[in-house]
Amino acid sequence: MKNRRCFVKNMLAGSVLPFMNPLSLLAQSNKKETKNFADQWQFIGPSIQEADYHVWGASPIIDELGKVHLFAARWRKRHKVDPGWRSHSEIAHYISNNPEGPFQFSDVVLKGTGKNTWDKYGAHNPNIHKVGDEYVLLYIGNSDYAQPPHPANQCIGMAIAKNLNGPWKKVNVDGKILNPPTNKNYWNYNARNGVNNPALLPYNGGFLLYFKSNGYMMGLAVAESLTGPYVQLPFPVTRNNKTIEDGYAFLYKDKICMLTTDNHGILKKGGGILWKSDDGVNFSELEPGFKLINEYLPPGEIKNPVWHYGSKDLMKFERPQLLMINEKPAFLYLAGGCNIYGGDTTVNYVMKFLG
Repeated sequence: MKNRRCFVKNMLAGSVLPFMNPLSLLAQSNKKETKNFADQWQFIGPSIQEADYHVWGASPIIDELGKVHLFAARWRKRHKVDPGWRSHSEIAHYISNNPEGPFQFSDVVLKGTGKNTWDKYGAHNPNIHKVGDEYVLLYIGNSDYAQPPHPANQCIGMAIAKNLNGPWKKVNVDGKILNPPTNKNYWNYNARNGVNNPALLPYNGGFLLYFKSNGYMMGLAVAESLTGPYVQLPFPVTRNNKTIEDGYAFLYKDKICMLTTDNHGILKKGGGILWKSDDGVNFSELEPGFKLINEYLPPGEIKNPVWHYGSKDLMKFERPQLLMINEKPAFLYLAGGCNIYGGDTTVNYVMKFLG
């Protein structure tokens, strides 16, 4: 217990870097590496495509028998992408014998309660991990989705199971592990989008929970034990002046890494960013994380794309979730507002790492 207390104390003591121009950080990174993370992905195709559902972020994990499981946000297409994601999203479970798919629907894991709870609506943003002998599923929800475009009452929850097929039990009293802060001195006090985009990383005997808040930056909460309490740091861990979101945290090449979207062009509009840190608090290096969908395909291969969400001048990926094999990136699952196959719903895509 003493060591765990030291973990939280040490993380809270992390220093804050002054704002730096992200392009200068990219230049520093390029001095060391000529081939970036984004160059090393091979587009495979759709991982989940359902006729009557919009499918969004899908988080992967491998079981003891080698089967791959995806936990994905989905909702009926009649609700449209927005407000459907915040009003009717549920987290569904899919299984395949191969990381490349095809994935078959298994069951629905979480829905909005429909009751007077913090997660009345929109179970969304799934993030799956195995910790010890338990499976841990993080998600978000909200109590009033009629706060466009992103409800300020969004919070982060957690459910645990001994088996990927369930049953799943919400932790603590109601599943909630992180609220927006009530301290006026915190960077995201009174944030219009609450706390969302959970990314869990077990680290040095404790737990790091990265999240998006206050419009466009990533924050961090730390805990001694899996179910909390999670203590939020009063400052953001990314120093960006343009929107990023959908962080996925992982350990790679002796760094704590976070893969995010690059919504408005810190490095490239619509692409992704790989952020790197030595301590999990100061992300002082970055490089391209992934490209636009069309940049992974031969010219002319995409015939009749249909946009269901997002700018129609960009075929962008969203909500990146990694499958790590032998502590290395292996496959990347990504949502997309553009269905490059011309279908009437959104699709989740998969890419293979060649590095």
